[in-house]
Amino acid sequence: MRFASGLTLSFAVVSCTPTSTVTSPSPNVGNSTTAATTPPQTIVLRIGHQKFDPLTLVKNKGGLEKRLKPLGVNEIKWIEFPSGPPMLEALNANSVDIARTGDAPPVISQAAGSSLVYIGGSAPKDSSSALLVKEDSSIQTIADLKGKKVAFAKGSSANYLIVKILESGGVNWDDITPVYLAPADARAAFEQGNVDAWVIWDPFYALTQDKSKVRVIRDSKGLVANRDFYLSSKNFADKNPKIIEAIREETQEVAAWAKKNPDDVADFLAPLLKIDKSVLVTVSKRRDYGFETITPEMVTEQQAIADSFFKLKLIPKEIKVSEVIWQAPK
Repeated sequence: MRFASGLTLSFAVVSCTPTSTVTSPSPNVGNSTTAATTPPQTIVLRIGHQKFDPLTLVKNKGGLEKRLKPLGVNEIKWIEFPSGPPMLEALNANSVDIARTGDAPPVISQAAGSSLVYIGGSAPKDSSSALLVKEDSSIQTIADLKGKKVAFAKGSSANYLIVKILESGGVNWDDITPVYLAPADARAAFEQGNVDAWVIWDPFYALTQDKSKVRVIRDSKGLVANRDFYLSSKNFADKNPKIIEAIREETQEVAAWAKKNPDDVADFLAPLLKIDKSVLVTVSKRRDYGFETITPEMVTEQQAIADSFFKLKLIPKEIKVSEVIWQAPK
């Protein structure tokens, strides 16, 4: 079925190969006057992305390779993850160099001692996630979630959204039973009635609205900014500021195209994702694809997530988000 295939996710496991390799030619023993030279650095850049995010568009538009080639990047490996948390685990393990996640995974990762730094963020996309129930569910209000099983990806943007949804309805965290599932597994549990509600993001949110009889109890608008964040290790970022700037410039160009042409975005992605064009038009109209410089407002929003997660004991210690904001060299 189109619905099932559109939600199927793959997880690519990549060995921790060095980010860059430098090779030197053998000296010319037959000509003592010929000095050995070292060729320019060549880099295999590893970019983590999810099934549908700005970097998926960047990948498939195909312009990034050309932009990065003069900077010594001779290959880009695009590595797909089902959600943000495993992607940031890979970043911390030096299996990827650049990652794009929602708002909560970087907070979880920082609290776990990761060496990540924020290298950019997007404008808010505050209508692109929601808490769903089946159309015939007895759950009508947020208060009705008490005693119910709610599925979401642990440490994801959906994790923070359910925290804020519960707060807005006067429901305590301990009043629900969290069921931590990746999107594909959560969809199956939701469809089979093994959980009562599901907190999820686009395109899964829009696809479920289109293909299943569901109701939205609360979407993300007015509760969370729900931004994208771009991350790297401090070591990689410090050594490769020009590469990061080139990725930002390319992503911004693709984002500007996508904002003006949601129908073209849908035409472009429908065969790739095996999702109906009408669904992708909806998705494109309620999200942002940009890669902007981190602002004080973004830091404040991320700090609010960190403080909330610490209060609920979802992270083991207090953190300061401002300590991991990367600054490009002047």
